[in-house]
Amino acid sequence: MDSLITTLAIWALPVLLAITLHEAAHGYVARHFGDPTADRAGRITLNPFKHIDPIGTLLVPGLILAVSSLFGGGGMLFGWAKPVPVDFSRLRKPKADMLWVAAAGPFVNFLMALGWALLVKAALLNPTNVYAEPMIEMGKAGIQINTVLMVLNLLPIPPLDGGRIAVSLLPHRLAWKFSRLEPYGFPLLLLLLFSGILGQILWPLIALFRIFLATLFGF
Repeated sequence: MDSLITTLAIWALPVLLAITLHEAAHGYVARHFGDPTADRAGRITLNPFKHIDPIGTLLVPGLILAVSSLFGGGGMLFGWAKPVPVDFSRLRKPKADMLWVAAAGPFVNFLMALGWALLVKAALLNPTNVYAEPMIEMGKAGIQINTVLMVLNLLPIPPLDGGRIAVSLLPHRLAWKFSRLEPYGFPLLLLLLFSGILGQILWPLIALFRIFLATLFGF
């Protein structure tokens, strides 16, 4: 039980920040390019309670962490927030601006991964500090969840951000056909997750990004 409580304490803040700021970034960039929908819904905020989905933000990640802590598993942490409402038709250049709105979430996860890596580096430089070990563990958790969300969301599967980026970049006819796959995207993602194929795709990419961070920060 103590192990479970410790695990949840270490991961709670990184998970909440990673998931909620990802969504807030979409709304902020959408407003910048002309769509005020998320702003009017009160979703451009750092308040995590505005973005929490009880199942995707709390229950699912919590169960994964609990199973991992109790049974020593190494499963992929998975979760989601309430999607920020974006009306792409209200963007000044809907097809072109869709790219920036979609890319905003993974880019924020990239920045947060850098921030958590900096925290780990700071703790390693002062190992005698009483808070060094908790800082390192929380920093590692922040790196992990943000890397997973960044890489996962860049997969070219609608409605993931990578799918919307692909729609923005493809020629109009191909983009229209590709966008019609969106209703099947989430079931496909779950199929890939539970079949283990998703992990086989993501883990090499995650490992490469972690090597990049380790090289950049020297740890």
